[in-house]
Amino acid sequence: MAGALDWLRFRLARATRNDAALAARGIGEAQALADLAGRRVALVGNARALADGARGAEIDAHDVVIRINRAPMPAARSHGTRTDWLALAVRMDGPTLDRLNPRLVLWMSHKRKRLPWAAVQRRFRLHPQAEIARLWRALGAQPTTGLMLIDLLSRSQATQIDLYGFDFFASLSLSGRRTADRVPHDFAAEATFVDRLLLADDRFHLIR
Repeated sequence: MAGALDWLRFRLARATRNDAALAARGIGEAQALADLAGRRVALVGNARALADGARGAEIDAHDVVIRINRAPMPAARSHGTRTDWLALAVRMDGPTLDRLNPRLVLWMSHKRKRLPWAAVQRRFRLHPQAEIARLWRALGAQPTTGLMLIDLLSRSQATQIDLYGFDFFASLSLSGRRTADRVPHDFAAEATFVDRLLLADDRFHLIR
C-alpha cells in the first residue's frame, strides 16, 4: 500500500511539474559532484564515429564513466562496458536501467512528464530548470544532454574530464537516425561553447 501511494504521489508531482517534490526524491548538485572530487572522468557521447575506434579499455580505465540517454555500446572495443552515471532525457524502463546499473541517474530534460518511475527508484538527481534555461539562453537553442553534462562537470572538482564521442553531430548519433536539421539543437554553438571551455579549463580534453 505504501509503495502504491508513493507511486501516486510521484505521478501527481510529475503531472503538475512540481519540481520541488520531484527534486526532493533525489540528491542535490553538491552531493552528486562530491562523487567526482579528485577523480578522472570519462563522459561518453553518442557520436557514430566513436564506434570506428578502439577507445573502450581507455574509457573503462577512468574512475567514473558517464553515459548519455540510451547509452549505446555497440562493442566493448570502441565504447567500454561500465556505466557509473547515466544522464537521461528519454524514457527508460526498469530492466534496461538494471542492465546498465548506474550508481546515479540524472534526469536532464526540461520535460518532466517523461521522467520514468524506474529512474527515481535509484539514486537520482533532477537537473534544475534554471540551469537548463541558462544554457538555452546562452546557446540560443535547446542544449543537448551532453552539453548540460559538460557544463555540470565544469563545476566539479574532478582532476581530469575526457570527452569521447563528441563531434557535434558531424557523424550523426548512435541513438537515432535524425539529421541535424531535425533536432532542436545548435551544434555549431555547442562546439564553440566547448572550444572556449577547453581553452579556459585544462582538465577538459576532447578525444577525437
